[in-house]
Amino acid sequence: MTAPLLGRQELATDVLDAAHRLLGCTVEADTPDGPVAVRLVEVEAYRGADDPASHSYRGRTPRNTVMWGPAGHLYVYFVYGMHFCANVVCLTEGVAGAVLLRAGEVVSDVALARARRPTARRDAELARGPARLASLLGLGREHNGVDLTDPGSPVRLLAAPPVPLESVRSGPRVGVAAAHELPWRFWLDGSPSVSQYRPGRNATVRAV
Repeated sequence: MTAPLLGRQELATDVLDAAHRLLGCTVEADTPDGPVAVRLVEVEAYRGADDPASHSYRGRTPRNTVMWGPAGHLYVYFVYGMHFCANVVCLTEGVAGAVLLRAGEVVSDVALARARRPTARRDAELARGPARLASLLGLGREHNGVDLTDPGSPVRLLAAPPVPLESVRSGPRVGVAAAHELPWRFWLDGSPSVSQYRPGRNATVRAV
């Protein structure tokens, strides 16, 4: 990919602003099969101490320490004993916050993406949902803490012009029991890769 990397300073801001800025940007990862890239079409914001749905709500732990910054790093966690999910750290260093990467559209070699996600029935499903997105990009524990703003990183965040506000929709967060009603999930209107909404009232696992 030839686009410039998104600068750290553009992510060192409130999670809601960072979530909107991430829409339309591209995450590019080096996998054993070759580079795979997805354009972000759906994200979900989480703050720290004032957000009971966040991993950082009860303070810093060895697991969530990446969330305290600096901005622009990748926070990867394992959920339900089977999936990895990826988040972009934002806010200023020392203040926890991150944006969950919920869905993307493949903008690299589609044949390679299909080979990596052979169970996907349609191209729109290759990176629809946070676990599928992380799986397609090959993200795991070894990527927790990598710097997305570093050109030498195995995972990079490529900039795109901010999407117009009229192209963005928002709604409740997915799969969380606490503060699920907050409209902090953002997506690009009309994208077929946006994940299906399922209310999370009975969920017992925090998202990020």
